[in-house]
Amino acid sequence: MKPSYKQPLIVRAIDRLSDFAGVVALALVVPLVALSAGNAIARYAFNYSSNGLLEIQWYLFSAIFLLGASYALKHNSHVRIDIILHRFSPRGQALIDLITLLLFLLPFACLLTWMGWPFFATSFTEREMSSDVGGLIRWPVKILVPLGMALLALQGVSEILKRVNAIRTGDYPAAQDQSPVPGMAPADRAEVDHV
Repeated sequence: MKPSYKQPLIVRAIDRLSDFAGVVALALVVPLVALSAGNAIARYAFNYSSNGLLEIQWYLFSAIFLLGASYALKHNSHVRIDIILHRFSPRGQALIDLITLLLFLLPFACLLTWMGWPFFATSFTEREMSSDVGGLIRWPVKILVPLGMALLALQGVSEILKRVNAIRTGDYPAAQDQSPVPGMAPADRAEVDHV
């Protein structure tokens, strides 16, 4: 069941941005898996190891995690205590979501965005390099912290606006309609949810 009201433009724009970040994160999974397999084969079959290639793996994993966070929030895919939440009415669930978004997620994401910027800026201006032989420059992975947390904070704002609108109008979207996997049928999603 889709909500009968049209979301405000800012909510739709933030949601599209989070979906884009999720697509980017998803696109990085295949190169990460290929690189991981290639590194393992090179290490064990040819006795070859590269710190640079290992660091690229870490960078890709960081990008997937940090860019995918806002997408996961939009699609209600973060770890949560559903056994407790489902005991409440839809209005109660929306209120609990609103409180946790305001008191925990938004301050956390804003704090890490704020603290992550100097973390990146120092690395960028000092041209920080890995201390490992053959290692990479550090700023490309360090910019992911403020970028990923800023995207998460923006999606937090979108979710807050959705909950406020739901509480105000009484129109609560069904959580099961929000598939975390684009194009996955609700029946298939039910199987994934129970695994």
